[in-house]
Amino acid sequence: MTPFLKWPGGKRWFVANHIELLPKRFNRYIEPFLGSGSVFFYLKPKRAILGDSNPDLVAAYQGIKDDWVGVEQLLEKHGEEHGEAYYYMVRGTEPRKHTNRAARLIYLNRTCFNGIHRVNLDGKFNVPRGTKDSVIFDTDDFEEVSYLLANAELRVSDFEALIDEAKRNDLVFADPPYTVRHNINGFIKYNETLFSWKDQIRLADALARARDRGAKIVSTNANNVLVQKLYEVRGFNTKTVSRFSSISANPKSRKRFEELVILAGLKEERRS
Repeated sequence: MTPFLKWPGGKRWFVANHIELLPKRFNRYIEPFLGSGSVFFYLKPKRAILGDSNPDLVAAYQGIKDDWVGVEQLLEKHGEEHGEAYYYMVRGTEPRKHTNRAARLIYLNRTCFNGIHRVNLDGKFNVPRGTKDSVIFDTDDFEEVSYLLANAELRVSDFEALIDEAKRNDLVFADPPYTVRHNINGFIKYNETLFSWKDQIRLADALARARDRGAKIVSTNANNVLVQKLYEVRGFNTKTVSRFSSISANPKSRKRFEELVILAGLKEERRS
């Protein structure tokens, strides 16, 4: 299933090229950095806890879960009205109902510049209009998304609280915010505004505790020597994989980057 959102750092490339790193069997699926949910939509787990610190993102999933028909109807309206003035009008709104919040976020995600999600210091979405005008996609299947979300708990939460709920044979997929553009030089400085080094340590410790309780761990991160050591000293296995980066205003500057995959508890469970 194609995710309904394009999200910076999304893992469509991971699902397309590295599914052998995901386990065949697990109990609950726990994803504390939800984003576009690529791995969730691929695995289609029977039980899940999905969370993120972004309330608008979680509200989008909740809106589709509760009223996918209403979300689709609102998106059709957005598509009919879409234009320069209309985009900025919708961008300036703050709807309260999950259905309206879901349609707003999806509309802005599909028509803003490069699918970027960025807010200002006041928490207001401030990405300018992009060049794409399509609001409804051929790949949209909000009914199926709603069906998959029926048995998922959706939470606005810090990642640590969600990971601490992982029990034996649960699968934790953790994809924290980070950039791979400065894998060596300036890694800490460049990434600190996305996900601080203290948060990196807190995440590694939370994943280690979950592993020690018997949970299966798959986590992605920047392929940086400091991150490698952070996990290797805690007894995790690490693997380097490559991905293509499309987040650049200049197509000529888009290229392949290496990322790190952190693994635990999967030796006998990986896909062939």
